[in-house]
Amino acid sequence: MGNIIEIFIISQKRGALLKLNEYLGKFKGKRVAVVGAGVSNTPLIERLLNLGVDTIVCDKRSRDELGDTATRFESMGAHLRLGDGYLDGLDTDVIFRTPGLMPWHPALQAAVQRGAVLTSEVEAFFDICRCKTIGITGSDGKTTTTSVIAEILRKEGRQTIHVGGNIGTPLLYEADNISPDDIAVLELSSFQLVSMRQSPNIAIVTNLAPNHLDVHKDMVEYADAKSHIFMHQKPTDRGVFNLDNEYTRNYAKSVPGMVSFFSRREKVRDGVYLDSGVIYQAVDGQSEKIIDASEIMLPGVHNIENYMAAFAAVRGLAERDAMAETARTFKGVSHRIELVRELNGVRYYNDSIASSPTRTMAGLRSFAQKVILIAGGKDKGVPFDELGAEIVKHVKTLVLTGHAAEQIRDAVTSANGYKHGSPEIILESDFKDAVIAASKAAHDGDIVIMSPACTSFDQFKNFEERGNTFIEIVKGL
Repeated sequence: MGNIIEIFIISQKRGALLKLNEYLGKFKGKRVAVVGAGVSNTPLIERLLNLGVDTIVCDKRSRDELGDTATRFESMGAHLRLGDGYLDGLDTDVIFRTPGLMPWHPALQAAVQRGAVLTSEVEAFFDICRCKTIGITGSDGKTTTTSVIAEILRKEGRQTIHVGGNIGTPLLYEADNISPDDIAVLELSSFQLVSMRQSPNIAIVTNLAPNHLDVHKDMVEYADAKSHIFMHQKPTDRGVFNLDNEYTRNYAKSVPGMVSFFSRREKVRDGVYLDSGVIYQAVDGQSEKIIDASEIMLPGVHNIENYMAAFAAVRGLAERDAMAETARTFKGVSHRIELVRELNGVRYYNDSIASSPTRTMAGLRSFAQKVILIAGGKDKGVPFDELGAEIVKHVKTLVLTGHAAEQIRDAVTSANGYKHGSPEIILESDFKDAVIAASKAAHDGDIVIMSPACTSFDQFKNFEERGNTFIEIVKGL
């Protein structure tokens, strides 16, 4: 296994000198397993097979479920391990894991103990990336902050900006076309970060709250996974943290490089802060105005925080004019409090990205009036108690659907201040029926928002499919 370890050491020290085919081609003569034949790993599988690398494709789906994909991979020379037991006896030299499979899975740990090297598509990108990297993580606001950073840099007229990680196209397969003058902006989840051996040059943590506890054993493990975004930084790198969040504030004590904060509540010496409705940038205690918070196009306090995080991240890479112009004009990202249509005086918003209680609470606080909320789905093992109290404050009619519907209902009816019928609670087993029920409850001037507080996996493949289904139903009303 010495040669395989050497490949990884060389790639980390000399990433700028390696192209993707050279990096993957060094695995010839070794056996490589790619776990998960999804969107992010399919190009990797194809590239390995085209290079003549002995490749085993492992996927928990059956051959029938994979369909033509299985046939195509086999025709290219892949070995398939599918269905139940797809990880049994994993005896390869290298394993590329899918983000949804944690590195402490017994089968992966057994393979590592036998000498296998465990990595992933995102980790491989960092191994060979030849440009400045900006990484964004957090429980909420990752995608918006990522998109805002990229938009600011484009307005500034920087060289080519590449956006990827947990969103967009996997950047590993664009690595050969990324020049040293480009910038890669990556949204990174705890699932991707948990086994990272490198960190981005600029690391942003938007916030941290209980999330994904159906996968992580507890909050400590979840927070530890997130910390990898800055843990491997160099002294010349920088971490950007939310000063108002206890977890992220404490992260700053462990950063190897420089630290910037953003805060809605306190002035900061280095970073970005809100004071009397104005957002300022501070450098060594000297402050300059960026923009009035009221000018930000995206609604909600959480988006003020997202913008402050983005402003702090691009310091030295973009001027204040580019920051302010982006805030005034950027319309946001699909499935994030996205206005779908106005019908008979009722506005319908798609917030399908809200797969956690904290995300839904942020959405509810974005509106000055009580709303009609559609929520529910597959829970993440996170309590709904705090959400229940917020629903009592901000919701006039609650329409629940999916596996967690009764859990959310119980959290609402147990909350302080709840009175029977305030909010009115409607349970619908079918998602379309839930949307129709919400529309029937709405009158001129009302707001209907689908902000589930749960994952989509009980009824949909992902939050995008859930959001698109909501849009289709609403446009058909």
